[in-house]
Formats: sequence, C-alpha cells, structure tokens
Amino acid sequence: MIIGVPKEIKTNENRVGLLPVGVQTLKSFGHTVLVETKAGVGSGFDDETYAKAGAKISKTAKEVYHKADMIIKVKEPIKPEYSLIRDGQILFTYFHFAASKELTQAMMKTRAVCIAYETVQRADGSLPLLIPMSEVAGRMAPQEGAKYLEKTMGGRGILLGGVPGTEPADVVVLGGGVVGTNAAKIAAGLGARVTILDNNLYRLRHLDDIMPKNVVTMMSNHYNVQKAVYRADVVIGAVLIPGAKAPKLVTKDMLKHMKPGSVVVDVAVDQGGCIETCKPTTHENPTFVVDGVVHYCVANMPGAVPFTSTVALTNATLPYAVEIANKGWEKAVQTNNEIKLGLNMVDGYITYKGVADAFGYKLTSVEEAVR
Repeated sequence: MIIGVPKEIKTNENRVGLLPVGVQTLKSFGHTVLVETKAGVGSGFDDETYAKAGAKISKTAKEVYHKADMIIKVKEPIKPEYSLIRDGQILFTYFHFAASKELTQAMMKTRAVCIAYETVQRADGSLPLLIPMSEVAGRMAPQEGAKYLEKTMGGRGILLGGVPGTEPADVVVLGGGVVGTNAAKIAAGLGARVTILDNNLYRLRHLDDIMPKNVVTMMSNHYNVQKAVYRADVVIGAVLIPGAKAPKLVTKDMLKHMKPGSVVVDVAVDQGGCIETCKPTTHENPTFVVDGVVHYCVANMPGAVPFTSTVALTNATLPYAVEIANKGWEKAVQTNNEIKLGLNMVDGYITYKGVADAFGYKLTSVEEAVR
C-alpha cells in the first residue's frame, strides 16, 4: 500500500501524522510512504530524517493525495483539501464529524473511507487514539486558564494557587474522564481549589480516592453545575460522548451570574462544546469575551506542544495504521472491532450512529458498507 502523510494546514497546527520511526515500521512490511516536504518540521523532524527512515519526499500535498491509497493525518481535512481526496481513498485521522455538517457533507461527496481516531474503541470502552491528546489537552487546560486569569490577559487578576494569606482560585472541571482527570491533577498541583463534576458515581468514588485533598467531587446535575460555575474562577469543559455532540452544560444565562473576568476553557469544543457560548478559536486568536467571561476555545490545543503531542499520538495510532495497511480497510474492520468502531463513513454512507444522529442522516451498518 502507498501511505501518504501531508503537511497539516489548519491554523497553527504543527503536529504531523507519522514519525520517522513509523515510516521505518511501515516500510518493513513492504509499504511505500510519501511525506510532503516540511510536514514534520513543526514537530522537530526534518525531511532528511524522514528520507533516512525510508520515506519518499513529495513536493506538494496534491502529489501525496494523488498517489496515496491511505492518508494519515492529525486534523480533519479543511476546504483546500476536499478536492484532493478521491473515491475509495482511506483517511485515517481525527474527524469529529458531529461538530461539523459542512465537513460531513464534504466527505460524503468524496466517497472516501473515513476512519476516525476519536471513535476507535476498545472492549472496555476506552478510546485509545483519543486518550493521548485528551491527556495533553487536559494538562494544558489549567495552564491556559491560569494565563487568562491574569489581568493583562483580560482576567480577574488571580494567581491560580494563591500565596500564603490569600485564597487560591476556584477551578471547576466538568467531566471526570481523561481530560477532566488530567486537568484536575494539574490544577490541584498548582494549588487551586478544584471541583470535579461527573454523572457517574463510581467514577467520582475513584477520583475521590486518588486525588489530593484540595480536589472535591460533585454529582453532575443542573443544580450542582450552576452552583459550581457561579463561584468558579476557571471552568474547564471536559465532557465527551464518543463521536457525538457534547451536551451544553453551561448555558448563556449562567454566564451573567459568573464573576467578571473569570475564564472558561472548553476542551470539548471540537465536539461542539459543552459551554453554550463557545465557538472554535485558534492559537492565533484564542479568546473572546461574552458577558465579561473570557472564553478560550482552541479546537486543537495539543498543536501548541507539537513535539510532545506528535510522539504521544503516533505511539498510539501506528499499530492501527499498520494493521489497516497490511490487511486493507475491509479486512481490518471485519477482524478488529476497535477499527470497526472507528469507521465513520464509506462510499458516501455514514456508518457511525453518533454522526448520523447529529444531522438526522440515515445510518448504514458496517456490514452493509463492507459488502
């Protein structure tokens, strides 16, 4: 199989879909790897390193897309890439279809095979290709919250951990999954008072056992969310429903009761966001203000730390990429249920329930799509 690795073109996206070691691994199975020139520079890997690993360096994205049987990316395709994708081509990347009808319709028109990192799922319910970036984004969220709490950044002028004789900031984390756990860990380490809300009591018991004493747990319901948000200095949205839109836990009306200069960091923004007033922003223009509350809603937070993010992501994606390349996508989804759950779209048909439900489209079973 010919595998293509284009340069990411989303604003300030410095990650790359495959490391040089991934090139070596795929080459060892007899595959050819095309890497667009300078695709890895943002993550610290130059063309020479890829060439030494056995990659063929392509001058343009057009050449990569034209020749490759499978494209390995980091972020979903954007408009300039739509016309480069062809019928039957495998795209293995993050898609987050449920957050974008435009992207969903564009990929349906290409009739490509779309295997989404974010819905590859293990038998225990964990999401192995989402976890690494959730860990990164979760750990970044308190850092960004702390930064934008500074008065010079539009915030209340509060130090997250306080100092002796002053109170620390109140950080509220909505969701006790991978993002929320990592966010709470870092916020607590910086000395903040942290409250984690989740609707799974067993998860809250676990978090109560493993977290330090400056972290408290609370059952997630409208009353408790409202109560916590009103006293918060930083609210971190860390809610995930795999492959589907995130529920709106913080409404616009709630913002009017929040402290002026408080900060919301919506990590769930790439799935539509769990804060009603959030809309995707970029690292170039990361924030906006609604009702006196600073909103940080960057949809590719891990892109700001590309070396860490690329290594963490490709550690997880490479084994799946190898299996898809070795078997072909049809056999891979028939023999590996984790990859089967990653299949979101084939030949213009939607094969993942969360995506179909988001837009009221017909759901086609994977078995029908593979025939």
